[in-house]
Amino acid sequence: MSHENHEWSIEAKSSLIDLKLGEVWAYRDLLLLLVRRDFVSFYKQTILGPLWFFIQPLFTTIIFTFIFGNLAGISTDGLPKPLFYMAGITAWNYFADCLTKTSTVFRDNAGIFGKVYFPRLIMPLSIVVSNLVRFGVQMLLLLLMMAYYYFTGYHFQVTTSIMLFPFIVILMALLGLGTGMIISAMTTKYRDLAFLVTFGVQLLMYATTVIYPLSTALEKYPQYAWIIQYNPMTPIIEIFRYGFLGEGTFNWASIAYTTTVTLMLLLAGIVIFNKVERTFVDTV
Repeated sequence: MSHENHEWSIEAKSSLIDLKLGEVWAYRDLLLLLVRRDFVSFYKQTILGPLWFFIQPLFTTIIFTFIFGNLAGISTDGLPKPLFYMAGITAWNYFADCLTKTSTVFRDNAGIFGKVYFPRLIMPLSIVVSNLVRFGVQMLLLLLMMAYYYFTGYHFQVTTSIMLFPFIVILMALLGLGTGMIISAMTTKYRDLAFLVTFGVQLLMYATTVIYPLSTALEKYPQYAWIIQYNPMTPIIEIFRYGFLGEGTFNWASIAYTTTVTLMLLLAGIVIFNKVERTFVDTV
């Protein structure tokens, strides 16, 4: 009678750069469910509900107009101050929300990850998509403000660069997604990084052209302007303003630079995310 040795080896076969897009598509219903969960849970038991979508950028625009536009007298490239700040805030909020919420995705969903299998990439993708809904509502507010200034006599110029709008929205989403996944992997071991991210994103806004145009930074502070120029969000906001309002710095080199940085961060984020997801339950 022959003796057979049976050995079973169970191991992960996926590559670190595997996006598992097939599995993500198969779980698309879960993605939509998580998007709905994020929307409902965030505004559940609130008095004003979805109106906070409008209130937050509107109040921020009023404060920026008073402090930076009136008290500090910072140039807005000839644009009405509220319109200038609203455009910058709308673009920045989408990126910042994607980054901060993705950066804690492992910690916030450890209970779910430890109980059931599904493509882990679904979680950060649901954050990007749910924030897109908020971005769309804030874009509506920007368009209403543009209509108000147009009919009150201010004729700004909508340029052909507005056709790049879908592309720059994708860039903002991927930039926030890639950076957030890198930080999320780090927060599984160092939880206090989550507090640093919240503080750091607020500081990073001041190194982006949200409250001032790039032309002012180049003119008044040329020795520090390179920090602002090499911030990948700066070209996005400048092109965003140039497309919708006709004011801003637009060139293809800056788009190529931001695209390259975004893809590099996304690739790094995917590799680190796939590596950490295999063992993070032991450390969270």
